[in-house]
Amino acid sequence: MRACGKNVFKELEFTKIKKIYLANNFKDDEIFKIIKENNLKYILSDARALDNMMPHNQGIIVEIYDYEYGSLDDIKDDELVLILDHLEDPHNFGAIIRTCEARGVKNIIIPKDRSISVNPTVMKTSSGALSHVNIIMVNNLVNAINELKKKRYFIYAAEAGGEDYQKVSYADKVCLIIGSEGFGVSPIVKQNSDFIISIPLKGKVNSLNASVAAGILLFGIGGK
Repeated sequence: MRACGKNVFKELEFTKIKKIYLANNFKDDEIFKIIKENNLKYILSDARALDNMMPHNQGIIVEIYDYEYGSLDDIKDDELVLILDHLEDPHNFGAIIRTCEARGVKNIIIPKDRSISVNPTVMKTSSGALSHVNIIMVNNLVNAINELKKKRYFIYAAEAGGEDYQKVSYADKVCLIIGSEGFGVSPIVKQNSDFIISIPLKGKVNSLNASVAAGILLFGIGGK
């Protein structure tokens, strides 16, 4: 897998780097220092060649090993866990990862099928936050929800028609579910949730971008 950008490079675990491509005119003393201190090898290349590999690369492209997903066993006593129910937009996913890192959320659960996975766009959009947030891919979201309930999590699905999220008394251990851009939270996931919560909207637009909704709720709710 390839990733690009200065901030992404600085946040990578260097043991996961296979190869680094730098533009001939690349200038960044901090990055060259990191390369030297970590004994990393790089290839100088024409800037146009890099643009053909990945656009908007800031003069640096990195080949890395495929992302290693976590497991439900990684979730211990976190205050807040996030589930993304078949999210499809990589930019939304990257933005949500960045928000989770800022909020201190350590684990995000996604389904294996019909969902965005970790790819170069997600990595770049997260602006390095992906290195600090664990992405867990599961075969079945309902099974994952049931496992979380065994760990004493209460499940809060964000969906229109629910209770105002500001008026809810939250449990100590919260699992928040954000639905897909086009369809929201799937019916089977909603049926297995403990509470349905909503963001009150006062304008004429009846929905919010998934990453915006996630940001509001991640900072607006919590357990302990």
